[in-house]
Amino acid sequence: MNQDELKKQVAEAALEYVEAGTIIGVGTGSTANMFIDALARIKGKIEGTVASSNASAERLKSHGIPVLDLNSVSELSVYIDGADETTKHLHLIKGGGGALTREKIVAACSRKFVCIADQSKLVDVLGAFPLPIEVIPMARSYVARQLVKLGGAPELRTGFTTDNGNVILDVHNLDILDPVKMETEIGLITGVVTVGLFARRPADVLLLGTPDGVQTLS
Repeated sequence: MNQDELKKQVAEAALEYVEAGTIIGVGTGSTANMFIDALARIKGKIEGTVASSNASAERLKSHGIPVLDLNSVSELSVYIDGADETTKHLHLIKGGGGALTREKIVAACSRKFVCIADQSKLVDVLGAFPLPIEVIPMARSYVARQLVKLGGAPELRTGFTTDNGNVILDVHNLDILDPVKMETEIGLITGVVTVGLFARRPADVLLLGTPDGVQTLS
C-alpha cells in the first residue's frame, strides 16, 4: 500500500469516532482532507463541524457540511486531525500546514482527540520534522535568538502567513526528549503564539495506517 492508501485507511477508520447528533472538530492537511471526504458520506449524522483552518472550512462547505464558529459551540465531541510526527505516547508535532494555533484551540475544546496518521509518522523521539512555531511578526528575530539558545536552528517559512496573520519559524536540530517541558518552555517566550508540540494535551487515540491494517494506540 502506498502512503495515500494508508492515509485513506485511517481516515475511514476515524468515522467510527463520529457520534450522532454532535458537533465535531476537523483538522487540516492531507490526511484530514481524506477524512473530510469520507465524512461527506455521513454528514447527515452530525449537527456540524468546527474547522481548524480556512482551507478545511472551504473543503467541508464544498461537501455541504455545516461549519460553525467555535465561539457558538460549548463543546466538541471529538477532534480528528493528522500529525507530522507522533510517538507511542501520543505526543505530536503538528503545524506543517501552518494551522497549529487553531488546531490546538479546537483540540482543547474537544472531549476526545483522535489522531490519524500513516506509519511513517511514528518516531521514537520527536524533532526530525522541524518544529513549527507561530510567532507575532515583530517578534520574529527575538524569538529566533531565544530558540538558538535552546539548541534549535530556526528558519522563517518564507512566503507564508497563517490564517491569524502571523509568521512561522520552523526549528531544526531539536531532539525533543521531554516534549511537555519543551512545549512549556518555548510557549513562554514573548512573541510566541503557539508551539507545534501537542504534548501537554496529547492525542487520546492514535489510528496508525499500516500495510497490515489500522493499529489503534491509546
